[in-house]
Amino acid sequence: MTRPPQPEPSAVVAATAMFVEVLVVGIGFLTGLGILATAIAGPDNSHRLAPVAGTPLAVGAALAFAYALGILIDRVADTVLAPARRRLRTQFFPTSAAYAQARLKLSEIPALVARADYARSRLRICRGWALNSILLTLATDLALVRYSVEHRALLLATATVLGTLATIGFYASWHTITATGYRKLAVQTAPAATPTVPSQPPAPVPQTP
Repeated sequence: MTRPPQPEPSAVVAATAMFVEVLVVGIGFLTGLGILATAIAGPDNSHRLAPVAGTPLAVGAALAFAYALGILIDRVADTVLAPARRRLRTQFFPTSAAYAQARLKLSEIPALVARADYARSRLRICRGWALNSILLTLATDLALVRYSVEHRALLLATATVLGTLATIGFYASWHTITATGYRKLAVQTAPAATPTVPSQPPAPVPQTP
């Protein structure tokens, strides 16, 4: 009885890495939604719902929902940042056909493919967390307003400043990784320069006596 072909190790690693990326982004967004829901529900309702949120069934459902949210947020972030991504790409590839050809050429070099996959992994996390940071900042500010806490003004200012810096930092990281990836792709797939041979004067034709 023949065994079914096993997937290549590199494909398994890539699939695992993508699962982790999506889950990391989804957990961040779900955390923001949880803080937002807690702020809207208020102290009394949140206290009643706390025992239910800690059950294994709720935790399992939250993980599954976080993965689904991660897929959604990744697509939303990619759509939102698409205009900036296209502007960066046109700096190195004038047409979509040139970019597609470079990607096809890169796929023939496994070592470079692995590096490009790692860069795309960081890129997806940064763009997803740029949106997560916005939600977490707004949800935290709302929770601080809704609940009775000491030094509210200071906490609000701190949460807003840190959230804004995180959003800017994740966006700047995404921008840098994207630009660097396009630049490296252009360099790595550029046609090799062909050495030119200096032209020689034509050899004299021997004259017959």
